[in-house]
Amino acid sequence: MNNLNKIPHQFTPYVFAFFMAGIMAFLMSMAIVATSTGIQHGYSIRVIHSYGLAMPVAFVCVLIVRPIVIKLVAVFVKKPG
Repeated sequence: MNNLNKIPHQFTPYVFAFFMAGIMAFLMSMAIVATSTGIQHGYSIRVIHSYGLAMPVAFVCVLIVRPIVIKLVAVFVKKPG
């Protein structure tokens, strides 16, 4: 991918939140649907429906929680040097 096709650096927190939320929401949807209704006929459709709700919620949550986590990491992790 060349630089012309890339998103500008100032949008990094939003791109991070989008991918983090997307991956986590999908994995959690798979686990929660499997636990609540089992892995049987229609599982994939139920996961997709669950993901449709989970992704936007997860995206907003990551945007809110990310700055808090960055501060917590700074408190608990030594700085290099």
